[in-house]
Amino acid sequence: MKLPVIKHLTQFIEENDQDYIIEAIETLEALTEVPSLKDEELDVIGELISNMYGALEVDKMIKEGMDKKDALNAFMKRVMGAIDK
Repeated sequence: MKLPVIKHLTQFIEENDQDYIIEAIETLEALTEVPSLKDEELDVIGELISNMYGALEVDKMIKEGMDKKDALNAFMKRVMGAIDK
């Protein structure tokens, strides 16, 4: 996951709607079923999906009243904590 990408996607959600991100995730998930995709291509799609889910999670925290910067930091701390385990 890349914080700048999640931050950009979070801004996109604020300016538009989270439905665009949800539909993009669904589209990318459907693409993973293409049997001819190479591992590198699947990795890129997986990274995009992860960043989009991250942005949705940050957006949820913001809507619950958390400051945008704090929400981004809290999310990344949670991700890093999960990786360290």
